[in-house]
Amino acid sequence: MSQFGTSIYHDRVNYFLDHYEEGKIGSYLTVKGAEITNRLQRECAEKFPTPIPLLFGDDVIHGLRTTLPTPLAQSCSWDPAAAERGAAVAAKEAYVAGIKWTFSPMVDIARDPRWGRIVEGYGEDPYLCSRFAEATVRGYQGKEIGEKYHVLACMKHFIAYGGCVGGRDYNEVDMSLQTLYDTYLPSFQAGIDAGAATVMAAFNTVNGVPCSGSRYLLTELLREQMGFDGFVVSDCDSIRELEAHGYAEDQKDAVYKAFHAGINMNMTGDRYSDHIPQLIQEGKLTEQDVDNAVLPILTLKVLLGLFEEPYVDETEAEKVFLCDEHLTACREIGRDCIVLLENNGILPLAENKKVALIGPLADEKRHVLGPWCCLPDPDKTVTVLEGMRNAGLDVTYAKGCDLNESSDEELRTAVCAAQNSDVAVVVLGQHFNMSGEAKSRANLTLPDAQLQLLDTILATGKPVVLLISDGRPTVVESFRDRVAALAYIWQLGTMTGDAVADVLTGKCDANGRLTVSVPRSVGQVPIHYNHPNTGRPHLGLVWYETGYTDEDATPRYPFGYGLSYSSFALSELTLSTDTIPVNGSLTVTCRVTNTGARAGKTVAQLYIRDLVGSCVRPVKELKGFKKVVLEPGASCTVSFELPADALAFHNEKLERVVEPGKFRLWVGQHAHDETLCGEFTVTE
Repeated sequence: MSQFGTSIYHDRVNYFLDHYEEGKIGSYLTVKGAEITNRLQRECAEKFPTPIPLLFGDDVIHGLRTTLPTPLAQSCSWDPAAAERGAAVAAKEAYVAGIKWTFSPMVDIARDPRWGRIVEGYGEDPYLCSRFAEATVRGYQGKEIGEKYHVLACMKHFIAYGGCVGGRDYNEVDMSLQTLYDTYLPSFQAGIDAGAATVMAAFNTVNGVPCSGSRYLLTELLREQMGFDGFVVSDCDSIRELEAHGYAEDQKDAVYKAFHAGINMNMTGDRYSDHIPQLIQEGKLTEQDVDNAVLPILTLKVLLGLFEEPYVDETEAEKVFLCDEHLTACREIGRDCIVLLENNGILPLAENKKVALIGPLADEKRHVLGPWCCLPDPDKTVTVLEGMRNAGLDVTYAKGCDLNESSDEELRTAVCAAQNSDVAVVVLGQHFNMSGEAKSRANLTLPDAQLQLLDTILATGKPVVLLISDGRPTVVESFRDRVAALAYIWQLGTMTGDAVADVLTGKCDANGRLTVSVPRSVGQVPIHYNHPNTGRPHLGLVWYETGYTDEDATPRYPFGYGLSYSSFALSELTLSTDTIPVNGSLTVTCRVTNTGARAGKTVAQLYIRDLVGSCVRPVKELKGFKKVVLEPGASCTVSFELPADALAFHNEKLERVVEPGKFRLWVGQHAHDETLCGEFTVTE
């Protein structure tokens, strides 16, 4: 049941031959390539007394060879079908590389951009994250486990990892069980309902108990209440860390507590193999306990077809990796992830404009692949510079500065480029290795050298289009009202440059929408739209209300926000009924009209509020969204089905209830858009 957390290359295979003979290896982590995985399968078959095929797993987080946009970027498309398509691309490339298990999707809710792993998930909202969770599971696993070119999904991290105090990775989580159930569990439940095969336990504690040692979380909650029937793997070394937490006396005690909690597989090391036999001898565990833990692992190996055919075709990778179909998917997904935040009309760029492309990330191939790349090929990456030239733009490039350092010579070159252009496109951001695991940050602003570069280019008087390439929201207060246009382009993967050029030139509409609230300052975080109300809500009228004396309480850009190259109007809100029973439903419709001069896309978003509850309810909750494409002047009717069950929450006794009472709803283009408002009542 152990899994080795090390990359295995041809000249190191013999190091583990004793483990085959002793039956200690059941799976491998970070082994890539059909040739090496096939070799290890053969070695295993020869050495095991009763050959059991190996399961190869890896962090195929957003692609293997073809690197897709990061998960946070993908969520900004508000298109779960695109995430499903991307996961299928990643699964196929993993499959031909011998990998049958990916440690993805990460469905942690993240409301604190200081947390580096915000880049790996789908944002701050349980409903939206749930739709992406189920879509990604389907993309990885296909219609059924064992389908060719598909792999096992592993939802992580169970549970509440995104709620770590201070946004510090691995830190404690202290929250009410109501928040746990209503905010952090729904995305996991959605993935379970979609058939997710495996789950990874989290590093953190929840209310004082490490997740990897909590029987309540991993057995009573995950299996018995939520119905999960796959296997649970620890996170890397999280069982060993039970001792560091002060939760286990020693490593044998850590193994007992993790096994008893419900962890079927130990990721990295021999701790299970070393200590479980002794725990059986001591009577703390039985052989039947071990059989029960092993059964779901073996079951999934059977369903994958590993017993019948453990090998993969060593000739397929060359045809599948970075194929035209996958590159097209990467480009099309990527351009829908870009979120336009400001635009004075300068975008899309006119064909005859002379463009100065400036910034340390404008021609950086590795950065735009983002963190958690599995087997990337940076040489195949299309940078922003290359994409703009591919689009036929007249571009002069100047780096301007390094990521964290500037020089007078580079600044002078950038100023000259800007002065000789019609518009300056500046690409800035925190480098890829500044976000991801163990990359928490207390500062959410751009590095000083980059801010100096931006100020210098703005001083030329040329209009500036600022593109921020990052893995988390960035505080933009010092420059947002000085640039002609501002967009988050995130880290879009292999086809970044072409995707960005498609949007800048207007080949496609800017249509991404935020899935995280963008703070005005780091002092506002954690910040999210769906917070509970208080007895003194922030109205901006009096001193004695929740808020800050030195900062507005609202985000700079709210959840769901994003601009288009066109404009849209929502009208004619209709509710099929104003009263529904607790087991009923209603239909909400509205009219969406493209009021601009260009074809474009927008996202109609349905929010509700439970006005009075036995527990204080959020001021708003997303309950539906529809992305629509309209020609200029065209209209369409958007319809949402709202079952009363979608209004349920967990009360003080942790009972899931739909309470009768009055509800308000809105359909808008972001969380703060209250253009269309209605009310309805739920009855007994």
